[in-house]
Amino acid sequence: MILYLIRHGESQYNAEGRIQGQTDIPLSEMGHRQSLAIAMAFDKLKLDAVICSPLQRAAQTAAPLAEKQGRHVEYLDELKEIHAGIFAGLLWGEIEKKYPEHAVPWHEQHPDFVIPGGESRRQLMDRGVRALRAIRERNLEQVAVVAHGGVLCAALKGLLEIPAERNPFNLFNASISRLVWKARIQLWTLNEIEHLRTINLAKEDAYGNL
Repeated sequence: MILYLIRHGESQYNAEGRIQGQTDIPLSEMGHRQSLAIAMAFDKLKLDAVICSPLQRAAQTAAPLAEKQGRHVEYLDELKEIHAGIFAGLLWGEIEKKYPEHAVPWHEQHPDFVIPGGESRRQLMDRGVRALRAIRERNLEQVAVVAHGGVLCAALKGLLEIPAERNPFNLFNASISRLVWKARIQLWTLNEIEHLRTINLAKEDAYGNL
């Protein structure tokens, strides 16, 4: 199986630098254009399924791809982004001022720090791994998984047995990463954005994956 792990296009909160977590924020105009570029990137591939987080920024990203592939989008709750609790809707600077006691363990990347009202990085990793394992059990050949930077990075860490304390990955909006899962797991590509650069839609996400 080849899993094409796609981070959603730029959302309105991404453009503003706000934490969204599971807040259901739509794509920005840039994000809609990026979603069309993703669909075109798969023009010569035939996907067996398009599986997506139910949050609208992911669903809106998946829609043009599914339409072009002649597939229905399938939704999987476990692909949702981390539950950001009290951080949701805030800028990082606002978090540091409003919740300094919680900003410190988050910035220090403690895997078991639970955002008040939300979840921890380790909980996210476990959930992301469960989601991808459930998809793997379907025994399909080529599957697009459209989700969020946080959950996709966390799932990759879990599958590749990277310690929860480490956070080596960062995915740009509308990037594509290729995970080959046969007898063993191989990460073939990470954070591909050439499909965006060719039409000036590449935009480095300076605010992390949430």
